[in-house]
Amino acid sequence: MHTPLLRIERLTKTYGDLTAVDDVDLSVEAGEIFALLGPNGAGKTTLISCVCGMVQRFAGRVRVAGFDVRADYPVTRRLVGVVPQELNFDGFFKARKVLAYQAGFFGKRRAKARARRLLEDFRLAEKADANTRWLSGGMKRRLMVCKALIHEPVLLFLDEPTAGVDVELRDELWAYVRRLRDEGTTVFLTTHYLEEAENLADRIAILREGKLVLLETNAGLKARFGQRWLEIRFQDAVGDDAVARLGAATVQRLDDRTLRFSYREDGATRTQAKQPAIEPLLEGIRREGLRVAAIDGGASSLEDIFRQVMRGGRGSTPVPFPAGRPSTADN
Repeated sequence: MHTPLLRIERLTKTYGDLTAVDDVDLSVEAGEIFALLGPNGAGKTTLISCVCGMVQRFAGRVRVAGFDVRADYPVTRRLVGVVPQELNFDGFFKARKVLAYQAGFFGKRRAKARARRLLEDFRLAEKADANTRWLSGGMKRRLMVCKALIHEPVLLFLDEPTAGVDVELRDELWAYVRRLRDEGTTVFLTTHYLEEAENLADRIAILREGKLVLLETNAGLKARFGQRWLEIRFQDAVGDDAVARLGAATVQRLDDRTLRFSYREDGATRTQAKQPAIEPLLEGIRREGLRVAAIDGGASSLEDIFRQVMRGGRGSTPVPFPAGRPSTADN
């Protein structure tokens, strides 16, 4: 029987009258980068806290590599690494000592080689003996990742890993996350930078008000909810009658010579050949004798889709899953 690396079943966590996480089912497979998205207060950090053992009193069941996070906490805590949003090391410790103490917490007595490699990988070797309070913000973020990896976890949680870092460091962290995945570490990412999830994640889930409202592969999410657009500039002005005869469902006139068409590809089946949705439009342009000067095009970004899902607002019905509960063990 197949066992996902992380299995969350009907997880519910309440604080008094507040339900922070509401009946969530979720599976994460070994070797994938999984992104959990949602606005502030959606329940992302609470969910991670339940998985990592920082929160023990909750309803439902959470297992890592088949071990229960409450009954088998000493085992599961060693399997998990966490990079929280806030810095959590003593500013008077040297960078090397931060890693040594963290390794000691997990019984890793001979971790010098591992620490040296991590400091080199994250370009911190020259700062190994510097007090961490003198490190730049970006260096501190990198040291946090080193700290989470020192005990060689199989599942790494990154909670807003690039918050406040510059573009160069962000790209370096992205590259290292991909490298970790290629080396066998499973990465669970929460982020407000939707470009980050779009570039890194194999699958994406969205929480809203504690509920899991969407779960799909990165590509499948765009195919299911995204739109494509085509902006065509003609050599001559195009009359309204000619535009009507094109038969395009969604058209926006930008000026007398420029039209923007929005459309979806036919996603009814992924196994049969599909006629591109734009083909009838192009045929209509040829039929009307319209002369094209320039064409531009594009597709919905993950940010566009996220806004569409969030637009439902408080108390609205979540976006339905194709069938049944949103369990992903078979996806």
